[in-house]
Amino acid sequence: MTLRAKSWLAAGAVVAALASGPAMADVPESSDPIKLTLNDWTGQYITTTIMGEVLKSMGYNVEYVQADYLAQFAGLETGDLTVAMELWQTTAGDAVEASLATGNTVDLGAIGMQAKEEWWYPLYMKERCPGLPDWHALLKCPEAFATPETAPKGRYLSGPATWGGYDQERVEALGLPFEVVNAGTDAGLFAEIQSAYERKAPIMAWVYSPHWAVAKFEGEWVEFPTYEKACYEDPKWGINPDKAYDCGKPFGWIKKIGSKAGEAKWPAAYKAIRAYSMDNATMSALVGKVDLDGMSVEDVVKEWMDANQATWQAWTK
Repeated sequence: MTLRAKSWLAAGAVVAALASGPAMADVPESSDPIKLTLNDWTGQYITTTIMGEVLKSMGYNVEYVQADYLAQFAGLETGDLTVAMELWQTTAGDAVEASLATGNTVDLGAIGMQAKEEWWYPLYMKERCPGLPDWHALLKCPEAFATPETAPKGRYLSGPATWGGYDQERVEALGLPFEVVNAGTDAGLFAEIQSAYERKAPIMAWVYSPHWAVAKFEGEWVEFPTYEKACYEDPKWGINPDKAYDCGKPFGWIKKIGSKAGEAKWPAAYKAIRAYSMDNATMSALVGKVDLDGMSVEDVVKEWMDANQATWQAWTK
């Protein structure tokens, strides 16, 4: 089972059974809804639902709003959306920087998880494409990753188009004989990876961490030229003097971003959001409970909150 939209719709019932600390006299500062964005991968649903239920325990009115990962910045800047709980430096670093520069959003701090997103392959593919993980090997063995639809080019199964990531630009800048094919959903991406892995079929795909797949499947990330900011901004940087993106993706932080107007309206809520933290191992395990064990997001969140009351209640102080 993979993520279902109905799971977050039911999340409002999660906190009812949870013990919470004494309410602060001046909280909530407003009964208007705090609008938390939901993007299209399981971990983000879990992160957002945990935070939303913590805010509800404080008395806040919380609304979950489905939003495009990169397009959501417009809503955050106008105040139509309140907080986005997971912005990854790997894919949204430039967008975060640009949004903060408007002065209409605020950096609510890093979650504590370290992000990595890159081209990934199962270890059994190394025999079919000698030289991996060095990216130069892909120039010589695209047929090892080809499908009937892409042959003679290899196929790279990228994430949903809304995730960004500059995969097509990378292919063009490095001259890779690969065709980029976008998965329709996060669930579809990992279902196809799992199917290929079980059959030892050819696969080169977008895999990210934190995620259960990194622990479950034996594989490696392709080693592209190391990312530098100039790689994305200056075509003269790197091995291709005519094109940008001739490098791998950046690795780094996962941050929370909020509407600046929201912090003035709900200061105690924003304080709790700033305090929220999570590590890679915990998040990977929680995602696995949904994607692999078939639990709903609300049940996973309730289980974690029941077992970690001291942790999340400390965020509300």
